[in-house]
Amino acid sequence: MSTKSRAPEQKKPRRSAVITVLDIGSTKTVCIIARMTPCETGQYLHGRTHSPEVIGIGHTKSHGIKSGLINDLDAAEQSVRQAVDAAERMAGLTVDSIIVNVGAGRLASHISSASIELDEGRPISKSDIQKVLKAGVARAANVDRTVLHMLPVDHVLDGERGIVDPRGMIGRQLSLNMHVLTADAAPLRNVEICINRAHLSVEAMVATPYASGLSALVDDELDLGCACIDMGGGTTSVAVFADRAFIHADSIPVGGHHVTMDIARGFSCRLEDAERLKVMQGSALATPADERDVIQVPAIGDDDYGQATQVPRSLLNRIIAARVEETLEMLRDRINKSGYSSVVGKRVVLTGGAAQLTGLPELARRILGRNVRVGRPLGVSGLPTAAKGPAFAAVAGLMIYPQVAEDDQSTMRFAHPFRLAGTGTDGPLGRMTQWLKDSF
Repeated sequence: MSTKSRAPEQKKPRRSAVITVLDIGSTKTVCIIARMTPCETGQYLHGRTHSPEVIGIGHTKSHGIKSGLINDLDAAEQSVRQAVDAAERMAGLTVDSIIVNVGAGRLASHISSASIELDEGRPISKSDIQKVLKAGVARAANVDRTVLHMLPVDHVLDGERGIVDPRGMIGRQLSLNMHVLTADAAPLRNVEICINRAHLSVEAMVATPYASGLSALVDDELDLGCACIDMGGGTTSVAVFADRAFIHADSIPVGGHHVTMDIARGFSCRLEDAERLKVMQGSALATPADERDVIQVPAIGDDDYGQATQVPRSLLNRIIAARVEETLEMLRDRINKSGYSSVVGKRVVLTGGAAQLTGLPELARRILGRNVRVGRPLGVSGLPTAAKGPAFAAVAGLMIYPQVAEDDQSTMRFAHPFRLAGTGTDGPLGRMTQWLKDSF
């Protein structure tokens, strides 16, 4: 077995399939039903076997979710029901299982290694690969938190790293490095309970930054090393990729909604007005004209803009910049602390709804000290114009995940990783392997 995604020519698309994905965010809940059509030779995008075509989409404002965590099950359930129902009506079919993203739960990464001794006179066989993989999985299992992803990074043969496929080679010792991404169990369980209450089952849970990276990064970024930063409403998360492998993830409970709250507190205005000011008038970068430009800020309880307070645009931008700078500095420190700063190099891709803030890429370029671009969903057809921006990168990535899920050993190891008494589910990820075989 190769530790990386197999080359496109080795992939054998089988048949079309229909999948349903769900993005439960702090700001919006999005459901997409997509038809997965096998790609023709030469049309692959970083190892994809199928091309997603959106046949149904529904999105609604999220309720009952704060900083990525469910704090009101009933409200969150209604948001899920509304989004799924809209997608079902548009697609003309009924769904019963979904792939969902996870951005909360204090994501944490570590590298787990395992080794086996080899017979020097015999070439490495597939059974040797499976043996070291099994040892790696067993070793990675010794954690107190829930394993969300368990992905091979590379093989090491007699101290030589970076070996993709050691089959046929000769050596004394074969090691395997695995990226293990863990999360707190409770937030994941609450997400599943919420979905179960909407009479749906969970086929897989995918970390939000991983999903965003799958949809927004191009081949060169995956090869050379890159950080994908997903800036949502309640959380900001980062995923690091190198040599086409997902090697690190982290998250902080700060997002675009915190900017809106700062504006509402600073101007003593309603949250709706603060959000409008942020989107329509605000910028993360100051300009000389800001001092001369005046904006209208209606007070709480005042529906008449004629009674609104007049403030310079510069004050609004200073409030926005303070929070955004704090968030970016926290991310920079997290990346440096992780030890992957050199791997990321000069490449950062921003996704998520908050990435659309005016001036953010320029400010991120200055604070992170790296080249920054805004990432959008790649290789997905049928998306409406409003859903082609960075805010929909994560949900688009969920459509890509089944095509790369064969490398994720967490789906093979855990029969019932999120099993809950009384929820009516018998282990979503335990069913996923067979589901993938049937469809892909």
